[in-house]
Amino acid sequence: MALAQVASRALLGLEAPPVQVEVHLANGLPSFSIVGLPEAEVREARDRVRSALLNSGFAFPASRRIVVNLAPADLPKESGRFDLPIALGLLAAEGTIPPQALVGHEFAGELSLSGALRPVRGALAMAYAMARQDTSGNNALCFVLPAQSAAEAALVAPDAVLGVRHLSEVVAYLCKQCAAASLRPAPQPPAQTPEVADMAEVRGHSAAKRALEIAAAGNHHALMVGPPGSGKSMLAQRFAGLLPPMRPDEALESAAVLSLVGRFDVARWGQRPFRSPHHTASAVALVGGGGGSVLRPGEISLAHQGTLFLDELPEFDRSVLESLREPLESGRIHISRAARQAEFPARFQFIGAMNPCPCGYLGHATRTCRCTPEQVARYQGRISGPLLDRIDIQVEVGALEPDELLRLPQGESSHAIAARVAAAAERQIQRQGCMNTALTGAALDDHCALDAHASNWLAGALKRLGWSARAAHRVLKVSRTIADLAAQESIALAHLAEAMQYRRVMAGR
Repeated sequence: MALAQVASRALLGLEAPPVQVEVHLANGLPSFSIVGLPEAEVREARDRVRSALLNSGFAFPASRRIVVNLAPADLPKESGRFDLPIALGLLAAEGTIPPQALVGHEFAGELSLSGALRPVRGALAMAYAMARQDTSGNNALCFVLPAQSAAEAALVAPDAVLGVRHLSEVVAYLCKQCAAASLRPAPQPPAQTPEVADMAEVRGHSAAKRALEIAAAGNHHALMVGPPGSGKSMLAQRFAGLLPPMRPDEALESAAVLSLVGRFDVARWGQRPFRSPHHTASAVALVGGGGGSVLRPGEISLAHQGTLFLDELPEFDRSVLESLREPLESGRIHISRAARQAEFPARFQFIGAMNPCPCGYLGHATRTCRCTPEQVARYQGRISGPLLDRIDIQVEVGALEPDELLRLPQGESSHAIAARVAAAAERQIQRQGCMNTALTGAALDDHCALDAHASNWLAGALKRLGWSARAAHRVLKVSRTIADLAAQESIALAHLAEAMQYRRVMAGR
């Protein structure tokens, strides 16, 4: 009778809880069973592990009773990442590998039938969870992964990750036949500079460009309203080029979420994601979840620390849009199912675009709108008041005449706008440790304080317009961002007045 234990990890949101793979060999009728709430792909590891061991030149205990337990038993286990730990557990239980050599290591990897290791989803997320975990009672010092997966995990812990290409390499390392230094992932080249379309290509629309500059500088949510072909999508696609550089902690968290669904590319390290789902997307696709016991992040989490662009906003299902309300406020999404819960970060910057009416030409200079007032009200009413209340900036994007479009010169480049945005963002971080949109409570009172004249003016304006307390706070945050762009220490009346203009496009519907 022989028993071996190998450390690994599962995926549950960004938590990646530890899993102990226990392999027991005993006498009895030959069998190979895996217990511990395994999904179908984990149960299929029996055939992959058997072929991988034999084709790698190792013996398989076909005449023994094999039981593999994945503890804890109440945590669902999915994907092929447990192939490598199971294979190593069998070799350790048989005596091919010294059991003490497994101590201080965690393993994850899918085996091919030849014994070659295939990359696994969520490698960076698992390494990120291991790095965040309190290791006072954990002996894990090294994470052994397939070579392709190790490249992304090394962004978190470069000195604690080893990359292997074949099962025989892992065995040679554990048997002291090769040094750890030879298995460390090679340093990654600098990330590629993203190719983002230039804002200078958009002629005119100075008011919309100004609104997007303010949105980028303070991480504010924005909505553009205008007729078809006015340039809303062009502006949104160039918005990514205005955003300030990602801080290391932001880049790490964003990459960890993308790693959960296998969409992280090491070459795009430090680049803010831009997600633009179609208006037929379901609520599950947007906020996350999915069928079965495995909960996956949705579009709002994949856009974490980046931009979520929803074009044709009223065409989205009403329930889908309403599901955005809490994440827009809190920056996180908690998904609850009958047997499983998971929390994902969702601090994205929302950019929306919509027509002013069903035909699209309400208020157009030359084309006549065919919609009745009831149709316009019904169309705009698809965007609820509570959702609009959470959008800091609303701006009209009017249509330009063809001759005017040809006559106008190119506008300011994205590079020049981004320099001002970066300077304003740095002022916010230095002053309060966060972007203006994240200010709450006492911090909002301290950093968005108004003088007596501005305070009285704002109180009177809010009373006349009937705006909520949330709207008042968001006006103050946008005002603070406008002051930061102007390098002003305090909020002036002009900053306040400009901020209020950005909430009046849809206010009268």
